[in-house]
Amino acid sequence: MMSAGELESGNAGEPAKLIRQRYREAADIISKGKMCVLFINDLDAGAGRMDGTTQYTVNNQMVNATLMNIADNPTNVQLPGMYNKQENPRVPIIVTGNDFSTLYAPLIRDGRMEKFYWAPTREDRIGVCTGKAAQQGNVPVREGCTDPSAENFDPPARSDDGSCVYKF
Repeated sequence: MMSAGELESGNAGEPAKLIRQRYREAADIISKGKMCVLFINDLDAGAGRMDGTTQYTVNNQMVNATLMNIADNPTNVQLPGMYNKQENPRVPIIVTGNDFSTLYAPLIRDGRMEKFYWAPTREDRIGVCTGKAAQQGNVPVREGCTDPSAENFDPPARSDDGSCVYKF
């Protein structure tokens, strides 16, 4: 997982290198038979153009170029100084943001990025404020003891039902 804050640095090229590094780490996990994605939170805040007062830095340009390169060549992601001919597994990249119109247009065009827009309903917004996560469907959530230090810890449980038992 990456956040928008990691997409800027005082060192030119560091954020782009970090994206490639995280992508390759995820590819290594996939090559071992496990599922993995690269998740970039609030991409528009870190790589988008906000307005005339926001600087478009060399790091913004390199982040956009890196993401475009990965989208076009997902099985050949190299780190600086590394020229490996062995292909790496494809890694899904999921990004979130509030305003994708601020992103570099060729990066978000159809065919390079699949977009899903979610406009929360009133009930969804109330759920966020009251701590009840919105669900897009009726997916059952397993209840049980979610505290690993309890005697009856239930690892698959995703919602604590208050049944935890402790030994003192």
